[in-house]
Amino acid sequence: RTGTSASLADPGRWPLWAALALLFAGLPWLFDSGFSITLLSQMGVMIVFALSYNMLFGQGGMLSFGHAVYSGLGAFFTIHALNWASAGALPMSLPLPLLPLAGGLAGAAFGVLFGYVTTKKAGTPFAMITLGIGELVFAASLMFPGFFGGEGGVSTNRVVGEPFLGITFGPAIEVYYLIAIWCFASMAAMYAFSHTPLGRISNAVRDNPERAEFIGYSAQHVRFLVIVASAFFCGIAGGLSAINFEIVSAENVSTARSGGVLVAAFIGGAGFFFGPILGAVIFIFFAVALSDYTSAWQFYLGAFFVLMVMYAPGGVASLIAMNLRVMRHGLLGRLAGPYGALALATGVLLAGVIALVEMSYQLTLNFASGSQLRLFGMDVDASSWQAWAIAAALVAAGGLAFEAARRRFARTWDAVQALIEAKSHPGATT
Repeated sequence: RTGTSASLADPGRWPLWAALALLFAGLPWLFDSGFSITLLSQMGVMIVFALSYNMLFGQGGMLSFGHAVYSGLGAFFTIHALNWASAGALPMSLPLPLLPLAGGLAGAAFGVLFGYVTTKKAGTPFAMITLGIGELVFAASLMFPGFFGGEGGVSTNRVVGEPFLGITFGPAIEVYYLIAIWCFASMAAMYAFSHTPLGRISNAVRDNPERAEFIGYSAQHVRFLVIVASAFFCGIAGGLSAINFEIVSAENVSTARSGGVLVAAFIGGAGFFFGPILGAVIFIFFAVALSDYTSAWQFYLGAFFVLMVMYAPGGVASLIAMNLRVMRHGLLGRLAGPYGALALATGVLLAGVIALVEMSYQLTLNFASGSQLRLFGMDVDASSWQAWAIAAALVAAGGLAFEAARRRFARTWDAVQALIEAKSHPGATT
């Protein structure tokens, strides 16, 4: 407990949290368009969602395929609470900034219910049970339209009642700051949770449940409590989503939503607290920003996910951590050349792949609009063999250059790591 308190009260962490708060406050001033504000709001919601999932996956070692159940049900209860409050059905009017708590409490309640069932098993059986519960809730959302609204979902109007401190939450910028405040508070709370005795013992249960049982902890009880805590924050994310979009549908409890948060947590780096934050930003970039430019965004997201699994299973956060280690030893300059060559080869290869994918989509899914498309600022005819030949040549040249650059980078990286080890252990002999 002493070590936990010291880690939470470490003054060295305060500047990081202060910088994060300033970043949240200043982002709308840097990106002030309506689309940018919407994008930032969705990133804030996804950050809470991904961090709550990582309480299970990264910290507790529980692979869940039904985590959207808690965010979706939290969103439904939040939107109903908002509608009941606007209709005067509640005994007291709830201020809108506190409504995400309704989603959090609903998520925690269902965490108690479903967690009691799912934590009876661990590993693969746990994952399969969560998948089944996810499908069960999704089916129920279509069977009970009185609560779930059927296929059309449940809509609301967040601008109801008296303004809260003069704020109506009608403009998107006001909703963004509401999401940012909740996101920051949730991040701080989940970070604090990771340093509590429960958070620490969940790491132990993840790594060695038998030893945790041996020293007197029930692995099932620990998993259950972690699920309840995770479901609470997941419900908050659902409540923020309901306020942001003013509509909740069956899609909010779908398996696709659960898969999305798993992808976000993994590509960001489930082994690091800030990993899911990076993953959430990347995922929303693909799902929202990139989807405005191409219909093939899911293809690119899937390809990126596969590459991360194959070459960086620790996620983007692990790549950052490894390069920071090199920087601390003053050796990052040695990687500048190999990194530049690798980036150039990757750019050529990526240009060719994008050209092939976009032309294929144009001739198949978008064939009704003709064979012409805008690609890299140029008008391209997808039915022209010359365009396909150029794209294929870019892929071939980029692929060869990438392999050569990758080998050069690997040799330089190994040499740099050897130097770091020699600096760290000067007395070691081979």
